[in-house]
Amino acid sequence: MAGIGFSLKKLFSKKGIFSLCKAYGYSGIVTIGPMLLGIIFLCGIAMLSQSIGISDYKRHILNCSLTYSLMFAFFITSIFDMVVTRYVSDRLYEDKKDKVMPSFYGAVSLELVICLITYTPILIASVENFLQLILCLWFAMILMVVWTEMIYITALKDFSSIVISFTISLMSGFLLALIMIVLGMASMEGFLLSVTVAYGILATRMYMLMLDYFPKSSGSNYSFLRYIDRYPELLVSSFLMKVGLLGHVLIMYFGPLKVQYRGLFYGAPEYEVPALMAFASILISTINFVVSVEVNFYPKYSNYYGLFAYKGAIKDIKLAEKDMLRVLSRELAYLGSKQVFATIIFIVVGTPLVEILFPGVSSLSLAIYKLLCVGYGVYAIANSVLLIELYFDDYTGALIGSLLFSAISVGVTIWQIIFGNEQFYGMGFFAGVIIFYFYIITRLNWYSRRLPYYLLSKQNLVQTEEKGIFVSISKKLEEAQAREDLKWKSKEPILSNAGGSNSGGGANQ
Repeated sequence: MAGIGFSLKKLFSKKGIFSLCKAYGYSGIVTIGPMLLGIIFLCGIAMLSQSIGISDYKRHILNCSLTYSLMFAFFITSIFDMVVTRYVSDRLYEDKKDKVMPSFYGAVSLELVICLITYTPILIASVENFLQLILCLWFAMILMVVWTEMIYITALKDFSSIVISFTISLMSGFLLALIMIVLGMASMEGFLLSVTVAYGILATRMYMLMLDYFPKSSGSNYSFLRYIDRYPELLVSSFLMKVGLLGHVLIMYFGPLKVQYRGLFYGAPEYEVPALMAFASILISTINFVVSVEVNFYPKYSNYYGLFAYKGAIKDIKLAEKDMLRVLSRELAYLGSKQVFATIIFIVVGTPLVEILFPGVSSLSLAIYKLLCVGYGVYAIANSVLLIELYFDDYTGALIGSLLFSAISVGVTIWQIIFGNEQFYGMGFFAGVIIFYFYIITRLNWYSRRLPYYLLSKQNLVQTEEKGIFVSISKKLEEAQAREDLKWKSKEPILSNAGGSNSGGGANQ
């Protein structure tokens, strides 16, 4: 959603280093806050648990509990995130803010059900006791709430409150962990609880911010499901991008580098540690995409599409299109150069840093780290181009690109494990992003030359009735919700009369 761009533009218009840092800081928190928070907690809790002498076995189980919960939440929220983003964007464009919060409740409820069905069996086979199972499930569910909230947070303009929420949650988590250490109550379950509480505080505070911005709610919680039948490419491409991004790491859990800790808790430290470090290099481009592309590109984009919507002159439309594509080309070039610089820094400075943070790290891990740094750098640029494709409603191009990326990344990684040499581990992901990059760049260049054609040809001459399996599911869920609402409304007079004669006004309200 482009709502964040208007507020950031005001921040960047102010002069001074402090204002510049403030603008980048806000955009960073809004775009990569939850992921950065997760990385900080993983590293911080690992250091705390090691400092107080928790056994290696317990620390590995803790790491698996956090990592598996992060991955499950990451993949499950990816099912609906692009569809929900499109739905909420359309409701904001139509100025129907009362339709926004119901989609949040509906998306979260479905995600929680999917998490219970898929994650619970793995935990039953892996954790040591019931408390660990509950904490892992709780952590994963809160993560899904937070990541879903981030879709809606981009529409808010209260950046300072968002930053304060992240700061309070981070400090609360580490404070709780330190209190447990001081009281001699530190344990694997205690550290897992502290992380869960921290994300719980963040989820609660962001929910309150959302209610301030979207105070009214009306309509069904599941209307957004209709968008799956309208834009099926969004659902599939969103999930495939996550598969391509992290699938190669999961596959390594079951290759020659695997380590089985307990039950279905597997790891591949020689691969996942350098992958996590290399992954951090894309955070810079993620921030710069919002700042460089959205802030500068979106006004040109909005002007161009506005001329179509309000019947602008052909000459003005052509000039607006030329101006928009010129700015887009310039901003993507800036984005690419910044990512190249970031990748070089991560390789030159990050390599000795990995050796310091992880004493005894193998030469294989260092080789994987360097290769994945380049791979994630290419991914960051290609993913930004894919997001521009979504701006232009080229859902088919996004789907093909994500399919190529995930298929090659996963396929080549599996081939490497079966037939390849371990010295080339990481090449599967690298091959996937290279093909993905060249395809998506070529697609954008081809598609942008035909913008007027695709813009006009996508308009329906005759309004058609919505059909599809998810439309049917949406209708059934809407009917069930309507019956439930009617049942509660029928009880309101009884409840209000029980409270005395003055409660009538409250019931009417």
